[in-house]
Amino acid sequence: MDQINHTGLISGMNDLEQIKMSVIAAQKMVGSATMQLDPEAMEHAENAIRDARNLINQSPKTGVDEEFLAKQNELLQQCEHQLSKAKH
Repeated sequence: MDQINHTGLISGMNDLEQIKMSVIAAQKMVGSATMQLDPEAMEHAENAIRDARNLINQSPKTGVDEEFLAKQNELLQQCEHQLSKAKH
């Protein structure tokens, strides 16, 4: 089972489900952080993005999953852009 770095949680999901859920969590955290403009919330959102990206990078690369992984990376880039805009 996979362990999520900053939370210590362990899940029974497969790699792709874990990645998808991590990206969704990062999106929600970024949305919340940018609405609150709270530095601590922004830090947590950055951690969520980093954790999701680490899961993507650690995922075994198969030809079938490349499009899915590229889409998840694109979503994380959008999160990073939104967070960056909120900081400035």
